[in-house]
Amino acid sequence: MTLTRTRVRDLLDRHDIRPKRSLGQNFVVEPNTVRRIAELAGVGSGDRVIEIGSGVGSLTLALAETGASVTAVEVDDVLVGVLAEVLADFGAGREVRIVHADAMEVDWAEVLTCGVSDDGDWVLVANLPYNISVPLVCDLLDDVPAIGRMVVMVQREVAERLVAGPGDDAYGLPSVKVAYHAESRMVGRVPPSVFLPRPNVDSALVEVVRRQRPAVDADPDRLFALVRAGFGQRRKMLRRSLAGLLDEGAIKAAGVDPTERAEQLGLEQWAALVGATTPSLPGETP
Repeated sequence: MTLTRTRVRDLLDRHDIRPKRSLGQNFVVEPNTVRRIAELAGVGSGDRVIEIGSGVGSLTLALAETGASVTAVEVDDVLVGVLAEVLADFGAGREVRIVHADAMEVDWAEVLTCGVSDDGDWVLVANLPYNISVPLVCDLLDDVPAIGRMVVMVQREVAERLVAGPGDDAYGLPSVKVAYHAESRMVGRVPPSVFLPRPNVDSALVEVVRRQRPAVDADPDRLFALVRAGFGQRRKMLRRSLAGLLDEGAIKAAGVDPTERAEQLGLEQWAALVGATTPSLPGETP
């Protein structure tokens, strides 16, 4: 129960739809790929799934086929109508609730209305638009604890950033953010050939599982003020990139070498630096 390449082409032609690069629209047209994603997500009857960027409904149908209850979030006016048509054609309307909204601006407390709680009951399964994937994942980890697990398809370079560790080329602020909130791993690669239109990059599947509590005991505002400063000048030594926040003596007192760079520090070291800061960092609200 899902869409073939021919069916997707017919839908786009009939509704005169031209995929919008501004919305990162690349539709999956390979049934085995969406079924694989649904299988990797491990969802089924009784599970509550949130999908972002549902498009014409290829993955939506595969998720509904598992028996899960799906809330599909789509920002495009025309695609919302197409999605409703597809769900009706396949008899999947009862399993799917469509929310016409921008995932970067929506009130998630309102969207997750089915017994919403902070206990991580929801699973995000999505082919995320490339242009919002990093900020969206980070925002959901920060602000939506009801989403306890994510299986997302993203650009391969983005996937590498989400799962990177200290010393990796892709390690940066998003990597630290994900590690603070969750455990993450890459669970598959996806070639450009499964998309319409075909992108110029490879994609990858990433699983993100929220921790019961953050990985380190450090105030998140102060922690990420330091991390942002460090990676804002990632090629500079900490004694320079953190100047104005920590002096060299304080960095040493935290057990961190001032000549190291941000990309070399793990969460425990960043947390130690938080302990060495003054009561209020520049730019913080007292």
